[in-house]
Amino acid sequence: MIRLYSILAAVVLLWACDNPKKIGQEPDEPDTTELSLTGTGDFNFNSYSPLSDMPVRIFYHIPEKAMSHSAALMVFHGAGRDAKESRDALIAKSNQFQVVIIVPEFSNEYYRGSDAYNLGNIFTDGDRPSAETLNPEEEWTFSIIDPLFDFFREKTGLVSDEYDVFGHSAGAQFAHRFLFFKPDARHKRVVSASAGWYTMPDPSVNFPYGLKKSPLESSSLQTVFAAPLTVIVGLKDNDPNASSLRHNSQADAQGDDRLERAQYFYYQSLQLAQTANLDFGWKYQSLPNVDHDFNATSTAAANILYK
Repeated sequence: MIRLYSILAAVVLLWACDNPKKIGQEPDEPDTTELSLTGTGDFNFNSYSPLSDMPVRIFYHIPEKAMSHSAALMVFHGAGRDAKESRDALIAKSNQFQVVIIVPEFSNEYYRGSDAYNLGNIFTDGDRPSAETLNPEEEWTFSIIDPLFDFFREKTGLVSDEYDVFGHSAGAQFAHRFLFFKPDARHKRVVSASAGWYTMPDPSVNFPYGLKKSPLESSSLQTVFAAPLTVIVGLKDNDPNASSLRHNSQADAQGDDRLERAQYFYYQSLQLAQTANLDFGWKYQSLPNVDHDFNATSTAAANILYK
């Protein structure tokens, strides 16, 4: 009997060493550690070595009751490079859902035009892709996002190793291409809203309207099609003469306006996935009585992601 008690005691001791949780604590009990930084603010980020001479200003909002385990939403602004306004528009939803908002601002000074922002700086001239103009991957604008997120985590105490993504207009272009070209980045769910035009997951169409002549030309698209991507657009975002809407034969092949192009992007991609017998994880949602409106689409995105 004494020997039996000794064996049981040893087993209990080993279990305690391998399971340091307190007695009575549930295995999945969430961390309730408060963040070291709260409120609304901004700071410069230039700690990513390949792009250290191209600083990004990070605008953030951290709800008062946010904890270290809180979800994080990475927001990509439009062509107006209006990160502050994009953050401010989401503060109410941030507080409602206790979601940390992170909005990097890619200024025109350092990320000039659509090549460096919308197209992720994959090529020096995205409309004329070639092996000679292909930039090293570490210099892609997409490549700064994970290091930026890690810096933010260190600064705040956030422990989540993933973030959701919302992009509107030019930011929606950045968002869906980020998902395509950086499949191993730590984006969790992506919402692309009201993009002016798209890179189709189609290796028969030249980049930037498809994947031909891009680094993904010969890659499997299984991960791309299976990704949790939601495409949203306002039903009134149907002005073919909208300011800054690109028109040429390739863009117009996707439709005359943002509504038609969003529908084309989703349904044509669905057909491509079905033809290749690949799982398709995308969703499409249109918004009644909404035009090219950041406030309305960002509210819808927050509800899709967190409600």
